[in-house]
Amino acid sequence: MRSTSTSVALRQARQHLLESGQCPIGLVDERLARSWQRSLDSGLLPTGRLGNPDNLEHQALRQLRGHHQELLAHSRPVMEYLFEQVRDSQSVVVLASPCGTLVDTCGDAYFLGKAERVALTSGASWHEKQRGTNAIGTALAEMAPVEVHGAEHFLERNGFLTCAAAPILSATGQILGILDISSEHSRGNPHTLGLVSTAAHMIENRLLVSGSQRHVRLHLHTHPEGIGTVAEGIALVSEDGWLVGGNRSALALLRISVAQLGSISLDQILNVGLQELLARHHRRPDAPLSLRRHDGAPLFGLPVPDKRTVRTLAPSAPARPPEDALAQLDTGDARWRAAAAKTRRILGKPIALLIQGESGVGKEWFARSAHQSGPRRDGPFIAINCAAMPESLIESELFGYSPGAFTGGRREGRLGLLREAHGGTLFLDEIGDMPLALQTRLLRVLQERQVVPLGSAQPVAVDFALVCASNRKLREEAEQGRFRTDLYYRINGLAVELPPLRERTDFEALSHRMLQDIEPARPLRLDPSLTAALEKYRWPGNLRQCASVLRTACAMLDAHEEMVEWHHLSDDFLEELQSADRFATPTTPERPPQNLDELSQSAIQQALESCRGNMSHAARTLGISRQTLYRKLALRKERLAAPDVQHSARGLLSGR
Repeated sequence: MRSTSTSVALRQARQHLLESGQCPIGLVDERLARSWQRSLDSGLLPTGRLGNPDNLEHQALRQLRGHHQELLAHSRPVMEYLFEQVRDSQSVVVLASPCGTLVDTCGDAYFLGKAERVALTSGASWHEKQRGTNAIGTALAEMAPVEVHGAEHFLERNGFLTCAAAPILSATGQILGILDISSEHSRGNPHTLGLVSTAAHMIENRLLVSGSQRHVRLHLHTHPEGIGTVAEGIALVSEDGWLVGGNRSALALLRISVAQLGSISLDQILNVGLQELLARHHRRPDAPLSLRRHDGAPLFGLPVPDKRTVRTLAPSAPARPPEDALAQLDTGDARWRAAAAKTRRILGKPIALLIQGESGVGKEWFARSAHQSGPRRDGPFIAINCAAMPESLIESELFGYSPGAFTGGRREGRLGLLREAHGGTLFLDEIGDMPLALQTRLLRVLQERQVVPLGSAQPVAVDFALVCASNRKLREEAEQGRFRTDLYYRINGLAVELPPLRERTDFEALSHRMLQDIEPARPLRLDPSLTAALEKYRWPGNLRQCASVLRTACAMLDAHEEMVEWHHLSDDFLEELQSADRFATPTTPERPPQNLDELSQSAIQQALESCRGNMSHAARTLGISRQTLYRKLALRKERLAAPDVQHSARGLLSGR
């Protein structure tokens, strides 16, 4: 809360409040008006005595500190660092308990003397009921960062102060304490609220990490480089996959509320469950994983299992069917997995399988794996590409011919592919391209389970499982007369459709599998930012194109390199990635923030990016008002435009 009210407006509002008992609307900030009203309702008067102002005695204060020992332990280093940034501004850094009692202070000796006159010392209560409107008490009442300047304090005796305070919250949204910076009103600085809010976030994260025993910590951000910064989200996940805690950034990134904690599982929000997340992390322990919310928004996550649970959780693989050949192709996509599950149910039964999907989605690989997963695995797998075989040869290749059936044929004749598939599986790829005349003969074979070779009148019995594939919509082809309707219904015992690569949710695991297949002796991995770009690419050639891109990139690696990066891509594909509006080659990461002011600016930038420029959403994520966010951006623009600008928070607050 940073009031823009003038001194005249403040006097008018205060006078109206005292005369009518109600704070007027519009003269002062809404939060300030609510706080003044609460102060008056508590029986306080601006010039009156304090309500129960007695400080805690030494023994009681020691007991209070003992009760908040963990909060103090994690707050003190941050408070000392924060004070170093404001040392020259004659300020005091204060930590208050959830009841508003000050439990620790760190400040300028000169200003501490003045602060003691208004009881800004350990053991004093700064709850609104005792001290009226003030940053500590009002932040506690509003559960949000606030600033209170000069005459905005309800008690006139506190009018020489300027204070900024932010709440420190637990992983379940409970108030743990209040962090405050107070100084003389004449030394107020527009960056103080940002500094104290960022410092409060740092303490929250330290406490959350410390208290994450027997949970998996999931560090989140919209950029892989954002993991490990003060702006990262940290969520706590139970051993059975339920979200049980998180900092404010994590709740915003996952789009859940505090009330939902404990009642929503990880796989209800993201495209992976806990077990699969840990299995992927086990394969790539040092790299952020590319994730996706169910609404399609991309995220990056780094799971950190507690040492006491890592042995039981990390080695576990995602729940999946038995490890047959289909399971070995399974890298986590739900649609692909559903197609495999349906296929398993018909293996060994006299039901034809029709695999549909775009060119390059892996229909033949799926068919081979289905054959190897069924009871005919020891029999032959005969694959015929109906689109690639010359029409003049299809009949003889399929049905075979007897000795001397025609000039140019082999003297001993030929069995034909249909007979070669006896006891195994016949795979007819691109069956939609088979000539209509041959469709009639194939239909007869499928109905009678007999083949009559060319040049012979003697039928030969055949027994095979039938799998067909097509990138055409065969139902539409049949309706328009380009494919025999009766054959369509004969080959369509079970139809499954494999998703195109652009719609799959397992790109990271799939690309990792491809890299293993290309270079089995090297632990290759993709650069996280490149993974994110490739995930968004539309892949017109699907798996076939992706494998080609990765194979070329692997060839560009030096012998000591293990990470595939942007510069390893072929020029034409790199140009295609860069030309798309959604992609851009990432720049070299900037140096990490060096002080709290830079951390604050970094947090603002990352919040705006994650909220796609929505100022209101970004302000809520940061815990500040939209007006404060606009001011911080304006100040940042002024600093960037000024020559010889000093970026340190200490310089900003000391007026250097």
